[in-house]
Amino acid sequence: MTQAVVAGAIAVAALNLIPAVIGASVWYWSPLEADPSAAARPVGVFWVMLRVGQGSALVLAIAVGSLAAAGKYSSEHLFYLYALVPLAVAFVAEQLRIASAQTILDQIGLENAAAVGDLPEAEQHAVVGQIVRREIGVMALSALVVAFLALRAASTAHGF
Repeated sequence: MTQAVVAGAIAVAALNLIPAVIGASVWYWSPLEADPSAAARPVGVFWVMLRVGQGSALVLAIAVGSLAAAGKYSSEHLFYLYALVPLAVAFVAEQLRIASAQTILDQIGLENAAAVGDLPEAEQHAVVGQIVRREIGVMALSALVVAFLALRAASTAHGF
């Protein structure tokens, strides 16, 4: 049983490390401000892989909860922290992602998203690119944190 839990945690780590690397590379190297559609393919892959990674963390949490409900407990209580905190990390990251658009609009001095439509097309692309870049950065960082926590869960999954 321990081996299955460890393998599941390692799979969660791997499935979250992929979007972390893709997101970091898109965030760092892609010219999103110049042309948001220029990086459409890597950005699309990033979002799909991010959701796969988040889903894997949810599956791990459900599996751990099911094992606990069945009376199979880890002798290392930190395991539960490492296995369940990724859900909180993903939730907080989604809230930060939502707030990132307003942060960019506030930095530029725009009242709301509708005001972006009043800008010239080139400036609209720049604003959208900045928002997408910030969202990708936040979510890539969250995927990295989830991968780290999943590795810690794998290292503390004893005694099942």
